[in-house]
Amino acid sequence: MSNYPNLFQPLDLGFTTLKNRVLMGSMHTMLEDIPEGHERLAAFYAERARGQVGLIVTGGVAPNKSGLALPIGHPLDNEDEVWKHRVVTDAVHAEDGKICMQILHTGRYGYSEHNVSASDTKAPISPFPARGLTGEEVEQTIKDYVKCAELAQQANYDGVEIMGSEGYLINQFIVSKINRRDDEWGGAYENRIKFPLEIVRRTREAVGPNFIIIYRLSMLDLVEGGSTWEEVVHLAKEIEKAGATIINTGIGWHEARVPTIGTIVPRGGFAWVTKRMMGEVSIPLVATNRINTPEVAEQVLADGCSDMVSMARPFLADPQFVTKAAAEKPEEINTCIACNQACLDHTFTLQVSSCIVNPRACHETLLPDPSVAPAAAPTESGSSVAKKIAVVGAGPAGMAAATVAAERGHDVTIFEASDKLGGQFKMATVIPGKEEYRQTIRYYGEMLEKHGVTVRLNTRATAEELTSFDEVVIATGVTPRKLDFPGIDHPKVLDYADVLAAKKKVGKSVAIIGAGGIGFDVAEYLSHDFDHPSVSLSVDEYMKEWGVDMAYARGGSLAESPQPLPSPREVYLLKRSKGKHGKNLGKTTGWIHRSSLAMKQVNMLAQCTYEKVDDAGLHITVAGEPRVLDVESVVICAGQEPLDVLSKKLTAAGVNVHVVGGALNAKELDAKRAIKEAWEVAVAL
Repeated sequence: MSNYPNLFQPLDLGFTTLKNRVLMGSMHTMLEDIPEGHERLAAFYAERARGQVGLIVTGGVAPNKSGLALPIGHPLDNEDEVWKHRVVTDAVHAEDGKICMQILHTGRYGYSEHNVSASDTKAPISPFPARGLTGEEVEQTIKDYVKCAELAQQANYDGVEIMGSEGYLINQFIVSKINRRDDEWGGAYENRIKFPLEIVRRTREAVGPNFIIIYRLSMLDLVEGGSTWEEVVHLAKEIEKAGATIINTGIGWHEARVPTIGTIVPRGGFAWVTKRMMGEVSIPLVATNRINTPEVAEQVLADGCSDMVSMARPFLADPQFVTKAAAEKPEEINTCIACNQACLDHTFTLQVSSCIVNPRACHETLLPDPSVAPAAAPTESGSSVAKKIAVVGAGPAGMAAATVAAERGHDVTIFEASDKLGGQFKMATVIPGKEEYRQTIRYYGEMLEKHGVTVRLNTRATAEELTSFDEVVIATGVTPRKLDFPGIDHPKVLDYADVLAAKKKVGKSVAIIGAGGIGFDVAEYLSHDFDHPSVSLSVDEYMKEWGVDMAYARGGSLAESPQPLPSPREVYLLKRSKGKHGKNLGKTTGWIHRSSLAMKQVNMLAQCTYEKVDDAGLHITVAGEPRVLDVESVVICAGQEPLDVLSKKLTAAGVNVHVVGGALNAKELDAKRAIKEAWEVAVAL
């Protein structure tokens, strides 16, 4: 009997049947916007279809030019665009998959001078104001949605998803804080929801009964003045009457100040709101957000939270998620750690998306699949010409290099000086909100064993023994950078490795020198009670900490104020430069880290010069003014140095050496770059 009986139950939609309850949620990858991007999209989606996803939803496609997120995009508004999309649908259908195209009008979220919305307005996340649509333009926009759906049908999509959540145009019509119209499209709630209802109703009339229409319903706006629960239920019922096949859950506007998809969010943390909707409509409902393992997906379904589960980023991390779960091998799934570093951060900085733990994501045509890219063909005598490869360092880069090389057929040995796999990720796993990083260590540990890698822990490789290998990959990572000022050797001075790895005692008052990513992580760690870190926060506790009212007493489901757990320490986060702290953190996650530390009342000081440390504390100058911080501990988070003592010796000895990750460039603790470099080296060996 399957461990996931609900997950693998087919779903009968009447005119078609989905093979399981897994929906691959919409993600904009930027492949939609680059030359020959649809060919790469086809390979991307085909690999997920081959992995047995029940239903795929594409990234958002605008119904007209004013709906584009960026001026460089391409709306589906004419038949010339249909042929590009057929490349995608043909590839998916060749793998016996089903795919819907998301229709997305960004409204005031667009990055364009041509933004439009329900009324004259400006989104806090766009530099451009939006102009309110005229009545005639509203009618034309509805027609554009319908035409876009018809063209999607011509392109052989199995359906469309009409994006009505996350604060985009349809949501802007629904909520009175944005919609200040006094015509038939504004005012009373019945008028404000006429826009989405007309879109769904007219789309159904145009495409006929045997075409999937998913409506993405904002069940939780998480903004002041958002919809009430009664309004959300009323809209869901009307959407069903208008002809929708499935209702998908939308959580939070993009401008909401509650984290909804970051790794800090508990797994399945928002399934409760979809469960609340169950029984209000008779069409299938989809739960979403932070569902990243088959166990969580199964539990959501078993608990009656929804009829389907949506997972987006987990299919960047592992296109074979479903097939591995079906084969009862969940331990082999490369789990999404919800870091956003290579997916959403890329999209919002106009780069093609990828995945920190799977660099092949969205690069399938550029980076070979190790499972189908053998190291070398057999010789005429039938003997193998695979190489003997050493990898030094078992952090993320080293484990990735060893796994990929071994999967291709090489004879691989990995050397690690410590007693455990993981490298810098071992420290990341103790940071509240980054516990998921241990899943990457778990995955690579499984893969090293599966592909026959010889693992030598507690072994510091020497140049002499490495000369017997054909190729050597140096992935030894970094060591904390040392600072030099009076008192740096004082007993109260520690570095981040002392705190996170060695677990040395830290006092009740602490100054952190350095406000980069590692400084923020250490501040997060020290501002939490070690007996109650965020990993143990229940969904209820998380919602309370971030100000979400699960009783839905107010519109948008926001509580009057967040109620975070207090910090057990007084923490100072110091940096030399001017400006706000964390400006170089992730585009889509930096605000979460800043907000979290603000809730913990971490003191952030800029323009600091470090004078000395003594028994009185840390002596600093802040913007020219001397100051003494009476702290019990000082933690140095001032960057890293490469930890590579082997490559020069090996090169001199004539060994083929490849240096990757922090051992090559220690500017930042950049696992995304490190793992990508490791893959690129391993597939070329």
